[in-house]
Amino acid sequence: MDTISIILFILAAISLIAGLAGLVLPLLPGPLLIFIGLFLATWAEDFVYVSWITLLILALLMLVAHTVDFLSGVLGAKRFGASRGAIIGAIIGAFIGIFFGIIGIIIGPFIGAVIGQLTERNDLQSAGRVGIGTWIGFVFGMAAKIAIGLSMIGIYVLVRFLF
Repeated sequence: MDTISIILFILAAISLIAGLAGLVLPLLPGPLLIFIGLFLATWAEDFVYVSWITLLILALLMLVAHTVDFLSGVLGAKRFGASRGAIIGAIIGAFIGIFFGIIGIIIGPFIGAVIGQLTERNDLQSAGRVGIGTWIGFVFGMAAKIAIGLSMIGIYVLVRFLF
């Protein structure tokens, strides 16, 4: 194994680890980092074991993961009557929540959506409903992103080692 391949494998491992973290941390693009890691690993082996077709499938899965993640939070919020302020609040809450660990990641979007909704409509019941809708969308998006991200790794491993 030459030096370039070793460097590519190291970069692939770093990207995969960051990608796995990004599946649960809102600001890291987990599926994109996973794809980059798998691409680098394939490149390190001169595209011998994994084909461009497999990489194309992984790229499509990455796009689906990002789309579902983005749309689920917005659709969850909108379904429960979120205002523009609630959506902005949910995004800010997700960002601030990162600094408070897993609990912050879970409740940050909810609190942000409630505060954002209250700034535009002074109705606590509406704000609570919007917060719950945003949270449900956020959880659904995260679950889908995790499932797709892990599936990308699974597909790569199957193709690389079994086919």
